Amino acid sequence: MRIEGIFSTTIDLLGKSVDLRVKNQNLISSNIANAETPNYVPQTLIFEEELQGALKSSQRGAGSGMNALRAVTGKVIETPSKTPGKDGNAVELENEMGKMAENQLMFNASVQMLTKKFEGLKSAIREGK
Repeated sequence: MRIEGIFSTTIDLLGKSVDLRVKNQNLISSNIANAETPNYVPQTLIFEEELQGALKSSQRGAGSGMNALRAVTGKVIETPSKTPGKDGNAVELENEMGKMAENQLMFNASVQMLTKKFEGLKSAIREGK
């Protein structure tokens, strides 16, 4: 059995989600850090639909699910506020802080689920001895 067979699609999906959440957190942090930078336009990472598409293609058996998940990188888009400041800065701190909190919650949930999956594998290994 190949080592990849040990891990389920769920573990691959959660791992990719954690990676993308870290990338998104870095973008949000950058937005907050540039809240005073003239003409700065905040960015965000969108990846949920791409991740869902990769998961669906792996469930349909269209190619390797692991490869489909690995290919997900997300897309960085500009997310300016509707009312930029006088200096052209389009960062809304309250909005960015909300995005950061939501992203952190989703990151924590993914890590907790990964932990449970690995605890299950560890338990299975111990039972086999």
